[in-house]
Amino acid sequence: MTLPPLDDILGSLRVVALPLAVRFRGVDVREAALFEGPQGWTEFSPFVEYDDDESATWLAGAIDYGWRVLPPQRRNQVPVNATVPAVSADQVAAVLARFDGCRTAKVKVAEAGQTLADDIARVRAVREEMGPDGRIRIDANAGWNVDQAERAIHALAEYDLEYVEQPCATVDELKDIRKRVKYAGIPIAADESVRKAADTLAVARAGAADLIIIKAQPLGGVHRALDIVAETGLAAVVSSALDTAIGLRMGAALAASLPQLDYDCGLGTASLFRADVGDSRPRGGMLSAERLVPDAAALETHAADDDRAAWWRARIERCYRVLEGAGTES
Repeated sequence: MTLPPLDDILGSLRVVALPLAVRFRGVDVREAALFEGPQGWTEFSPFVEYDDDESATWLAGAIDYGWRVLPPQRRNQVPVNATVPAVSADQVAAVLARFDGCRTAKVKVAEAGQTLADDIARVRAVREEMGPDGRIRIDANAGWNVDQAERAIHALAEYDLEYVEQPCATVDELKDIRKRVKYAGIPIAADESVRKAADTLAVARAGAADLIIIKAQPLGGVHRALDIVAETGLAAVVSSALDTAIGLRMGAALAASLPQLDYDCGLGTASLFRADVGDSRPRGGMLSAERLVPDAAALETHAADDDRAAWWRARIERCYRVLEGAGTES
């Protein structure tokens, strides 16, 4: 990928701080940097705790979407799932009500400070709300060791799980838990073990997962994510990283480019925001894959303060230097 001049990125930079309707990943406000390239607006929003080396891949993803022509789009809209954070069971109905027409729910489990009983109550509440025809997948974000994962999956299997996302941290652990729960017929999906790994193909080579979770920004962009899917040969689920409306359309473009789309996408997370820079909420369980121009008034209303804007600007500059040092052309 050829890097655009840094000034072309910073010249249109807008940093926003968007309030969340539900606390997610320990935050109530989602910050993101938006800027415009020749192909349209794009997003750079690695979580604040990520270091520059990891965040540089997200910047490559943002540049890819803003500066490169998209691969051929095979569909105009994509099906999406609801996302249920690690809320109490009595909050589940209110969360699901924010996702129009979604018939699949991803439920967060293994939250620090919570118990398996909390997870069971949450998943049970989701099943009760969605009925027998709804699909439920759970995401542990590598929060369990193998023994904990086996116990939890066994306890949650009665709720008819579509798959379990990243139950454990390492490739070896994923391989082990996949063998242990094979009798239950519950697929194992890898997320962090793909997008955070130096070797993105290690999961596939080890036979450690049945499918992979792909996210456009963290994997370096739409084009690179498509390459990873082709290289692994595994089924893929496109998901978001709590993106703004702009980043969600980037994810939708990735999903729209996949040769096969066997699973609902985790791109309905705009419904977790109180306010956004545009409308990327699901309608009838579907999300448009068209590019989006941010609303000018929303950019002003939700602009980050000067200190935070300066922090994001400096972060982009550092990540840009990382990409230059990695040999990306500028």
